[in-house]
Amino acid sequence: MDRNITRNQQRFYKFSVKPIKFQIMKKVIFIVIAILICGLASAQPGMRAPQVEPPPEGYKPASTNIFISQYPAVNVQTRQAIFRVVAPDAKSVQLQLGGNHDMKKDTSGVWWITTDPLVVGFHYYAIAIDGVPVMDRNTEAFFGSNWESSGIEIPEGPEGDYYRFNKNIPHGQIRSIYYWSEINGMERHCNIYIPAEYEQNPSKKYPVLYLLHGWGEDENGWSNQGHMGNIMDGLIVSGKAVPMIVVMDCGDFKANSDVRMAPMSDVTQVYVKDLIPFIDKTFRTKADRQNRAMAGLSRGGMQTTTTVFNNMDKFAWIGTFSGFFMGRMGPMGGETPSVETAFNGVFKDAAAFDKQMNLLFISTGTEERSPKETVEALKAHGIRHIVFHESQGTAHEWLTWRRALNDFAPRLFK
Repeated sequence: MDRNITRNQQRFYKFSVKPIKFQIMKKVIFIVIAILICGLASAQPGMRAPQVEPPPEGYKPASTNIFISQYPAVNVQTRQAIFRVVAPDAKSVQLQLGGNHDMKKDTSGVWWITTDPLVVGFHYYAIAIDGVPVMDRNTEAFFGSNWESSGIEIPEGPEGDYYRFNKNIPHGQIRSIYYWSEINGMERHCNIYIPAEYEQNPSKKYPVLYLLHGWGEDENGWSNQGHMGNIMDGLIVSGKAVPMIVVMDCGDFKANSDVRMAPMSDVTQVYVKDLIPFIDKTFRTKADRQNRAMAGLSRGGMQTTTTVFNNMDKFAWIGTFSGFFMGRMGPMGGETPSVETAFNGVFKDAAAFDKQMNLLFISTGTEERSPKETVEALKAHGIRHIVFHESQGTAHEWLTWRRALNDFAPRLFK
C-alpha cells in the first residue's frame, strides 16, 4: 500500500472493501443456485410442459385432462375427440375406447386419431403401444377395471348441469377417512359426504345413505367419476333432498403386505359389523333403520340387496342402479328363483315387505339389460313401495348412475 496514504484513508479502505466483497459473493451464490435449479428441472422428465399447438377450431381440451395437456380434445358439437400420443419408436399405437382403433404417426413421431361421434358421458380408455395397454399420461387417473385408467368426459348440454360444480351454492365436504375393520383385519378407506350445513348445526343429527360402486372400481368412483358431491349439493340446496350424510366404502376386501387373502366371500359383513358402528360413533347420525338407506351400482347393487335383505332391522330404503337381477342370487346352475323365493323369500309376504321397506328403487339404462319384467312381476305380486327408473339412451355407464342418484336421493327420508 502507498506509504503516502494517511491512517484515516487506510481505515476507510479497510472497512469499505468488505461490503463490496460481500455483495459479490451474494451474486455468485445466487447464480450458482439458479444454475443448479435449472439443471435439476431439465433432468426431471415431465417437469417442463411440451409446447403443443392448441387443438383445431371447435375443439377444447377435455375436462378430464391434467392441467398442462391440450389433448385429448373434444368437439362439443360433433362429440368427436382427438387423441395424441408421443411414441416415436413405437411400431403400432391403438386407442382402446369401445374397441381397438389404429392411430397414425406423423413425421415427428406423434400418433393421432380423431374418433367418430362418442356417446355423452364418462368413458374409460387406454393407449396400446406395441400391443401393451397403458394409461394416457395426459389425463387424470380413474380407477376402473381394477387398474388406474385414463378417462374422458364427453359433455352433455345444460341437462348435465345437475352434476357440474355450481359456484353460486353452498358445498358440502367429501372427507377421506380410515377406519379399522376386524373382519378385514386391517384399516379400510372410505369417503364421507358431509352436507354444507353440518358444521353450522352442531346439535343436528342426519340420516345416512351408504352408496356402493361397481366391479373393478373403488370407493373413489362415486366422488370422481360420479360427481355425487355436486349432485347432492344441488339437490339439498334446492330442497329436493333432505340434508344427509353419504358414505362411500369399498366393495372389496382390502389387502396389504400381511393381509393377502379375503377372510370370507361376503364383504357385506364389513358394512354391517364394522362400518355402520364406526359411522354412527364418529358422526352425528340418526342411528335407526328409518334413517338409514343403501344403494349401489352394478355389482354394488347386488351387494346392496345382500346387505339390506339380510338386515331388514337396519335399513328402510334401498336402491339398485343397473344391479337388480334376482336370477343371479340363486344357486349356480339352478333355476331362476321366483318372486316368492328370491332373496330367501323377502318378497313372499308383499304387505310385510312394504311395511318394513319404505322404498325399493330399481334403475337401469335403456341400452343395457333391463329388469323391467322383474319389476312388473313384483308389482303384480303386490309390492307397492317400488319405483322403476330408466335413463334414456344410456348403457352400463356413469351417466346412467348419475341420473339414478339424482332421482333416488330426493325420495329418501321423507
